[in-house]
Amino acid sequence: MPAFNPLIEQISPPPVPSVQAWARAYDGANGPLIDLSQAVPGYPPHPKMLELLGEAASSRASTGYGAIEGDRILRDAYAAHVSEAYGAPLTAQNVHITSGCNQAFICTVMAVAGAGDTVLMTNPYYFNHQTTLAMLGITTKLVECHPARGFLPTIEDIQRRIDQGVKALAIVSPNNPTGAIYPPDLLGAIADLCHSNGLWLILDETYRDFLPAAGVAPHGLFARQDWQDTIVSLYSFSKSFCIPGHRLGAITAGPAFIAQVTKIMDNLQICAPRAAQTAVAQALPLLSDWREENRQKILRRAQALDEVMRGVSGWTLEALGAYFAFIRHPFGGVGSAEVAEALAKKAGVSCIPGGYFGPGQEHYLRFAFANADVDGLQMLGKRLGDFNL
Repeated sequence: MPAFNPLIEQISPPPVPSVQAWARAYDGANGPLIDLSQAVPGYPPHPKMLELLGEAASSRASTGYGAIEGDRILRDAYAAHVSEAYGAPLTAQNVHITSGCNQAFICTVMAVAGAGDTVLMTNPYYFNHQTTLAMLGITTKLVECHPARGFLPTIEDIQRRIDQGVKALAIVSPNNPTGAIYPPDLLGAIADLCHSNGLWLILDETYRDFLPAAGVAPHGLFARQDWQDTIVSLYSFSKSFCIPGHRLGAITAGPAFIAQVTKIMDNLQICAPRAAQTAVAQALPLLSDWREENRQKILRRAQALDEVMRGVSGWTLEALGAYFAFIRHPFGGVGSAEVAEALAKKAGVSCIPGGYFGPGQEHYLRFAFANADVDGLQMLGKRLGDFNL
């Protein structure tokens, strides 16, 4: 057999299918499976969303190629949405539509770095970001984020990791896997540091629609006069509209950056899915109240999980936000994969081992709690309390 690409061969298989296989081995003895593995909303799309998708999918207008940057109807609608959310003037020239946020990330890093270059990431990190960089031959350097600081980096920690080969810093806020939310002043200081060092700041804001406060801009970066020179924001429509299977994301950046992404996108996919673009462009203004109700629903689940974990001896809730809880398990000397596998098979609790999220995370498990209702989270507390390896 001829050799495989060593850059692909060396990366780990995706964790979610492995975790789902562990869950399938659960015998149901403790009741229904509590699936906290994949970051998906635990409620269905709005009926209007499904109606719009159906209408767009059945239209001949959706069957042909579209603009590489995305259909103008969605670029205009999303630019207006971002302008309102951040209180800053953006236009369609600042927007590129992609097939999901993972594609937005790969397009972005390909635009700023190549094999042999370096991109900084925080530790713990989102595993798909790390594997994307690895398969492109881009070196990853890690900025440690400690639980004592809420899994947020310091400016000094970032500065110490910057050297000549670093092209960009990639961060996620609200964070996957920890749920940590970067305050606006910290994001501003990070943007200043990137600008002064000639680095791109790649800010993945997939979960920004689930922040604790409504109507408050997550940051003021887009109000900066020179933001387009160094800042790139990534977004996913999957979570807010409950349509992850339709694969729709967005890049917000300067027109010069968008022009580079267009070259990449034409070779990756040509254009993002057309029907979903048409449907989401209409749904953005129509379903704003429904999206706000869902934000509050996720907040109630976060509060329920916080209360539950306070009553579970030995398990420590280290961080909580948006869709995620980063929880320290009580089994010293036992790896997170072994704990997660036993939890799934014996207790019927499915989660992602912390080892997938970077070195030093073997004592942690990521619970994607948005997929469980309040009753399920209360049941989780009993199962964790009763669980032993």
